[in-house]
Amino acid sequence: MKTRLANLRVWLAGLVFFLLAGCDRVSADADNSATDTITVMTRNMYVGADLDNVLAAQSPEEIPGLVAEAWATLQQTNYPERARAMATEIAQAQPHLVGLQEVSIIRTQFPGDAVLGGTTPAEDVVFDFLPTLLEELEALGHDYRVVAEIQNTDIELPRLNPDFTFTDVRLTDFDAILARNDVEVSNGAAQNFEASFTIFGVEVKRGWVAVDATVAGQGYRFVNTHLEPAGTANGHFQHLQATELIEALAAETRPVILVGDLNTEAPGGATYDEFLAAGYSDTWTYDPKPSDVGFTCCHAKDLSNETPALEKRIDLVFVRNAESLLPPSSQEPVQARLVGAEPKDRTLSGLWPSDHAGVVAQLAFRRD
Repeated sequence: MKTRLANLRVWLAGLVFFLLAGCDRVSADADNSATDTITVMTRNMYVGADLDNVLAAQSPEEIPGLVAEAWATLQQTNYPERARAMATEIAQAQPHLVGLQEVSIIRTQFPGDAVLGGTTPAEDVVFDFLPTLLEELEALGHDYRVVAEIQNTDIELPRLNPDFTFTDVRLTDFDAILARNDVEVSNGAAQNFEASFTIFGVEVKRGWVAVDATVAGQGYRFVNTHLEPAGTANGHFQHLQATELIEALAAETRPVILVGDLNTEAPGGATYDEFLAAGYSDTWTYDPKPSDVGFTCCHAKDLSNETPALEKRIDLVFVRNAESLLPPSSQEPVQARLVGAEPKDRTLSGLWPSDHAGVVAQLAFRRD
């Protein structure tokens, strides 16, 4: 009898241990399954030349010479080589979604007619940024697709050639969203801001694009934009565009992830503070790095500076309706880093991938 009782005690003890261990395992599995992560990226691709000087021309007579200077820089900054570098950044980070700004198509026409007031559009494609980037990604074995796109400014100006003839140069600007092949998307939206202005008879437009994205069963509204620089009209147009975007997204109840070149300094910029007041959170501040202030702008216009020249943070990843963005016991809520900010990120010929650094953020959302 004593032997049977002893055996029963041993058996019961083993059963209790097994059940407790099983409960621990179930609890751990529940903790793991209760967290969803999504990795996003924002990348200003940079048209490849300083257009500010062109747009600041004091008279129409100055434009052909200024366009010629910008064209020389465009050749030097070698977009195909930079596209390979940016594709490598995406391939290494493997974000679910990418917001791209300054996605350009550059076309020419010779002989040009713009200098004489002609309106025939240039159609000879020199660079088409988006297909080139996608081809480079495919060559690296990564499958991304365009899921939203907005055309912004389309401007054509005359370029003075060395033989004193003229070639028309046409720049068409876009913002776009790329999605990884395993990400479900729907409800794409694209909108130009009402706030715009006219220069040289051309409307300077900006806009935003958005999609619903499902990652690991969790739904998000992902938005990408490029706001007007703060230096234009003392920030007037940037403020109006930000207000439009905030209002357009105000009714959204799911987590909103807003990325882009917002052209407002963080922290302290007026538009930055406007987004904070509207309930947006700056994800970079969730992952503080005392030695890294996160500057994203700007390298030299010819991209040849040997050391980083970044001095302000204007490329941002905002979230709203993100009360569930809380740190689980084993993971921080945000892991954020820069790309294109260190000398090792330069191309083989010594070019930076863009005049901006990009931002990659992995966000951990706790399920309701």
